[in-house]
This record gives sequence, C-alpha cells and structure tokens, in this order.
Amino acid sequence: MSAIWTTLLGLGDKLAAHVLLSAAAIALGIAVALPLAVWASRSEPVARATLGFASLVQTIPALALLALFFPILLSLRAVFGEGLPTLGFLPALLALALYALLPILRNAVTAQVNLDPGVIEAAHGVGMTFWQRLRLVEAPLTAPYIMAGIRTAAVWTIGAATLATTIGQPSLGDPIFAGLQTQNWVLVLAGCIASAGLALVADALLGLIEKGLATRRRMLTFGGLAAVLLGVLAALAVQFGDRGGDRIVIGAKGFSEQYILARLIGQGLQAEGFSVEYRDGLGSAVAHQAVSTGAIDVLVDYTGTIWTNQMERSDNPDRETMLAEIAAWETRTSGTHVLGRLGFENAYGLAMPRAAAEAGGFASIGDLAGRAQGMTIGGDPEFFERPEWIAVREAYGLRFAARRNFSPTFMYNALTSGEADVIGAYTSDGRIAADDLVILDDPEGAFPNYDAIILLAPATGADNALVAALEPLVGAISVEAMREANYSVDRDEDKLSFGEAARRLAERIGG
Repeated sequence: MSAIWTTLLGLGDKLAAHVLLSAAAIALGIAVALPLAVWASRSEPVARATLGFASLVQTIPALALLALFFPILLSLRAVFGEGLPTLGFLPALLALALYALLPILRNAVTAQVNLDPGVIEAAHGVGMTFWQRLRLVEAPLTAPYIMAGIRTAAVWTIGAATLATTIGQPSLGDPIFAGLQTQNWVLVLAGCIASAGLALVADALLGLIEKGLATRRRMLTFGGLAAVLLGVLAALAVQFGDRGGDRIVIGAKGFSEQYILARLIGQGLQAEGFSVEYRDGLGSAVAHQAVSTGAIDVLVDYTGTIWTNQMERSDNPDRETMLAEIAAWETRTSGTHVLGRLGFENAYGLAMPRAAAEAGGFASIGDLAGRAQGMTIGGDPEFFERPEWIAVREAYGLRFAARRNFSPTFMYNALTSGEADVIGAYTSDGRIAADDLVILDDPEGAFPNYDAIILLAPATGADNALVAALEPLVGAISVEAMREANYSVDRDEDKLSFGEAARRLAERIGG
C-alpha cells in the first residue's frame, strides 16, 4: 500500500492535466450540445440528424477517435498556418468533446420534447418572447435532466481521457500505459485509482448541482459550482504555476526502450540548463509526423522504420547508404535534422524459445515456411500492418494459422506461456536473453537495418547549444548496454523506473 500511496502522491501534474482536459472537453460538449438541443426540440429532422451523428461518434472507439484528429489537424495546418497544434491538448479536446456530446444532447432533447405543453402555452399566453420562455420557463424545468446527462458525460470523458496519452497529451493514462508496458502493476493501479477517484468526485459535485436545481436550493447549486471551479483553478495552478519558459519536448513511442532513451536525452539536456517535458506513448507514424512538424523537438527513431513506413522504400541498401538517403530525404521534405546514430540497432526479428527452435530444427525464417500453417505468430499492435512484415511474409512464403496482437511486453509473455509460437521481437530487448529466446536468421535480408537515430525538429536542429548537448550520445550506446537498460525496467523483480534506468545507462556510457 505504501508504494501505491507514494506513486499516487507523485501524480499531481498528471492529475492536473487530466482535470483541465476533461473539464475543457465537458465544457465544450455542453456549449455545443445545448444550442443543438434547443434547435432539435423544435425540428424533428434536426433532432434525427444531431442525435444520429452523436450516436455514430459513440460507435467509434475512443482511441481511434483521438488518433483521427492528428491527421485532420495536420491537413488543416496548411490552411491555418504552422501555429495550429496537431498533437497534445487540441486534438484530445476535440475528440473528447465529441465523445461527451451524446449523453448531454440526448437528455437535453428528451427534456425539451417532454415539457408540459400547458406550461409552454401559458408562457405564450402571457406574451413571453422566445428568449424569455427559454430562460425563465424551459431552462429551469429541464435543468435537472440536462445535469443528469452532464454527469454521465463527465464520467465517460474522464475515463476516455486516459487514452489521450497516445497522442501526446499528459494525463492519468501516462502511468497506466507505462505500467502496462513494464508490467509495473503499482503504476497501473495508481493511474486507475486516480482516474476513478476523479470521476467519482466529479460525479458527486455535479450531482450536488443537479440536486440543487431539482429542489430549487441555490446554496447546493452554487456550492457545487464553486467546488468545481476551485478544482479547475487548482489544476491550472499546478499545471502552469512552475513553468519557467520554453521547454524542449521529447517524444517517445510506446515501448520501454523509447521511454528510457527519452529520459536519457532529457536528463542530459537538463544538465545543460534546458527545461524539458515528455510526450510518451506515441505511435510510429504520429511520432515521426510530430517531430517533422515541430510538435515535438526530439525523437529517437529507427532507420528501417523511416525507410519502409515514411519513405515507402522496399529495397534494402547497406546501413551507410540508408542513413545518408534518410538524412537527405528528411532535409528535403520537412527540414528535420538527423543528428546521428546512437550506436546500436533495434531490429525486428522473428523469435522463438531456444528449446522449441532446437527441438524443431528452426534456425532461419525459411525453416518456418513449411510448418507455419500449424503455428501462431504474435506481434506488437502495428507489426502486421508494417511494410517490413509484408516483405518478410512474401519473401519466405509465410502463412501462419493465426496472428495475434499484444502489447510489446505482453508478447514475450505470450511466447513463454505458449499463447504464440513465434513473435516479431525487438533485437535490443533484454527479454531475449532473459527468456532464452533465439532470433531466427534472415538469409533473404527481408528485414532492413534499424539503427537508432536522433531526429531534431526543423527549428530545434538550428539550436547549436542543444545540438552540442546531444552530440555526446552519438555512437555512445552499445546494444549490450541498451539490452541491460531495457531489461532493468521489464524484469519481474526490482524494476527500475525509466528515469533511474536512464541514469544508469548514462553512467555506463560515461555520460
């Protein structure tokens, strides 16, 4: 319990960010839903269209809805200019506001439609204008029902806001995603407790307002409103009270190595006097777009990922040629600066338990071709959609009986527990040695090389002081050092935090 309590006390900044995002999304949802409800209550076609749209939004998984706003805002950037944010708060706000729309709109429309016609007729009879009827008659009668919808929207929104981590918005999803990645259940539990606690508090305060409106007790209504406003103001104070100036934003994809490298870079920059913040859990495509558009300043990416996913190249040159062509392409297309290799490669490879590989005579990927029809292959959530997998599958004629997606950490558990026979592993993972796995040879060279490289956003690459602070990392990290660091946060016992693993890695490489 002490570990959970300590972790909870350290979530103040994440809680504040979560409160602000949720409050803003609910407020925007209310601002859109209430005028629509008034219009819809007076027009059946409008009611069908608005409620149908809101219901359609609810059928889209919250994670997908959040992710969809990144390319939407990216395309709008050409119209509104480079100042339009494409990552973080804005896309999360818009997606969550849409998600909050349905319960508010449905309750408001239902309440308006079911108003006593006699009351409305009486308001007409005494000569009230439209706005007078709306303000003095309809609003007080429908307010308790609308508040019930707002309470439902608040709970939904606070829960869905944990997924904003995936598009670079800090939230209580940060400890949940980090904990799932490393199987640190204290982090997961702390994030869940904080999110659930926030939802319960919000529901209780909004319930107080609802009761005040239903019983016409202004003290309850204003007391609940005051408590909500105080909570938002406290979150604003925590979120923005200690910000000095511009911060260097360091991005990380959603696996352990990326979290560690982001902290390694951040700690090095802080030692040189820079202020930093982290945007964790980004998908590959989102992360690369983010650094190329300046939404983040620094990212560790991999040559093979850029070569196949962003450049859409299917050939496989030597690593020097590949790096040179990537650097030229980044400069030409966006101005992104390739600082250099970190010194190790984290390639995709097909892995099996050593005992199973030796017993079955599996030494290379080609040995799978004749027997894959009776086997299950596992991979991370994006592996089977990547061009590299398609190239490997076609090069060796692989047709597996089943494919299963796992989080990067859980796919190793799936292999050792027999849920999968083969996985698309990362060659720099510490779990390969710890679980006694073997990476099957790739004689056809279907997988490209995956040298870890530092990318700097166009404006960031022009900062000579920042470049000088990062240059000592170029060529400094061996694959053995990276595997050790990765395993230190993934192992079952005595796990290190990402920050501590980064500090030990810095000591090992002499940083």
